[in-house]
Amino acid sequence: MRVGLVFAGAGVALCCIGVAGLGAWNVQVVTQAAGPVRETAEGFLREVTTGDTGSAYERLCADARSRWSELGFTSWVRTPPIVRDYAIVDVSVATDRGKPHGTVTVRLTRDSGATEQRELSVVREDGWRVCGDPY
Repeated sequence: MRVGLVFAGAGVALCCIGVAGLGAWNVQVVTQAAGPVRETAEGFLREVTTGDTGSAYERLCADARSRWSELGFTSWVRTPPIVRDYAIVDVSVATDRGKPHGTVTVRLTRDSGATEQRELSVVREDGWRVCGDPY
């Protein structure tokens, strides 16, 4: 009986160690991704506000690029009220089935002076990419 309890205890200990290791790996992935997620959003918004729509378009994920041609994206970005400035409010990174993804909350300032808060979805796809409708 004691031998069975020892083996059961060892099995439970191994499971706990495995769960702790998986949790530590997940935390490491999330914390390491926050910088690149922020840099991707920052680069995208900088390019949009300076009128470099070609470079901004290249930062979009494949799904967004399949819905927007580069010409359509450029036209959309240049339709008033145009984004003139931005401030990154928050960056969060999570994992879904082991794949990290980020959400960047930004405050956009339009050329009319109006401000609005938006969330940019950032996914890992051949590097980090802005995905969805950015604003």
